Amino acid sequence: MLAYALRRIVGLAPTLFVLVTLSFFVIRLAPGGPFDQEQTLPPAIRANLDAAYGLDRPLLVQYGRYLAGLAHGDLGPSFRFKDFRVTELIASGLPLSLTIGLSAAVLAFLAGVPLGAWAAWRDRSRVAAALMAFSMLGVVLPAFVIGPLLALVFGIYWPIFRVGGYVPGDPAYLVLPVVTLALPVAAYVARLTRDSMREVLRSNFIRTARAKGLGSRAILWRHALRPALIPVVSYLGPATAFIVTGSLVVESVFGLPGSGRYLVQGAIDRDYTLVMGMILVYGVFTLVCNLVADLAYGWLDPRVRVGAP
Repeated sequence: MLAYALRRIVGLAPTLFVLVTLSFFVIRLAPGGPFDQEQTLPPAIRANLDAAYGLDRPLLVQYGRYLAGLAHGDLGPSFRFKDFRVTELIASGLPLSLTIGLSAAVLAFLAGVPLGAWAAWRDRSRVAAALMAFSMLGVVLPAFVIGPLLALVFGIYWPIFRVGGYVPGDPAYLVLPVVTLALPVAAYVARLTRDSMREVLRSNFIRTARAKGLGSRAILWRHALRPALIPVVSYLGPATAFIVTGSLVVESVFGLPGSGRYLVQGAIDRDYTLVMGMILVYGVFTLVCNLVADLAYGWLDPRVRVGAP
């Protein structure tokens, strides 16, 4: 297992290098620049700004300077948020985005897996069929529909939770955003678990366990659940990254000061360093989530780590 994990970790470095390189050059293909939205600047002032931020250098020189700063953990200054480093801006919003996203992923797993397993075990019951039909709503409804509905029901009609703003340390402001992010993923996890569990329950080793007289719960939780979780784990890795990186809509709906707004605002303002910093952070987080999914996959199915290149 250790050799398998080391191979996966070593493979992250080339992927991260390609991501940084492509992002650096692609964002500079967009028309305009970080100072084009200012009032018409005299040529001398514009030249001084370009020189101050190194934009007057050849593109390859800028790329080399960025890699040198990145090697020391420096993401550079923001072009639009004066007197702020990119690391400071990201650090101000990323913890909240991670809290919301990871909480939603855990909730989706804890809710989706038991519901899907139960639906597979009670495959022919009407309740299971109704549950899976209802889960389809969670799959097809987007967050910008679910969020306002939850805010209307649980924030206005029954004012149980907060529907706007954020106070550090008060979980009442995070319940609805977390549920909004978790519902679509939980619905998909439940359907994926149900389909995978169906296949496992038809396997020969399950028939053997039943022939030995094992109880239903022992068969379901001790023997069938582990192999049934393999496709779920494969999905949850990139899904967790998608939840965190795609939480901008939920943050906007509930007025949360997360980090997603910096990516959008940086792209609009052509704030190259801020966009690069957000891409790098989200890229690293995505790679880590996929790494965790690969390791969990190898733990669930030893054949994967034995046959891995």
